Amino acid sequence: MSVRVQTADFDVAAALAEMRLASADIGAVVSFIGQVRDINDGDTVNTLTLEHYPQMTERMLASIEKEAQSRWNIVNSLIIHRVGTLKPLDQIVLVAVASAHRGDAFKACEFMMDYLKNQAPFWKKESTPDGERWIEAKTSDTEAQERWQQS
Repeated sequence: MSVRVQTADFDVAAALAEMRLASADIGAVVSFIGQVRDINDGDTVNTLTLEHYPQMTERMLASIEKEAQSRWNIVNSLIIHRVGTLKPLDQIVLVAVASAHRGDAFKACEFMMDYLKNQAPFWKKESTPDGERWIEAKTSDTEAQERWQQS
């Protein structure tokens, strides 16, 4: 299990290869890659700046990983989340899960991403042609997390 919060970009292929080759009992690796969009709420996005409280953020991401591990039979997981100022098409986040079987890997990856969107202490500010604005949490993200509380 690994959590990294960093300003530098990450190499998805290398991260997934390292995870896949780490253990012979891994039968599936599922991943999610998030990237900066060039349009949000109908407005052009020039940059996205992500801020955080370092120790608090790492602790929350590790807690999300631990919860996923308690719910599903996973061999390994990885969360890489970038901070700082990013441009459209830049990678923001990688969540990857390795398990013996694909079902556990898919569920754990989706769970981790849903909780990350709502629980991880990141603050996002977009720069648009009309100025800067802070991004509010979306109702759909909250609903996605609530779905896991019922299961």
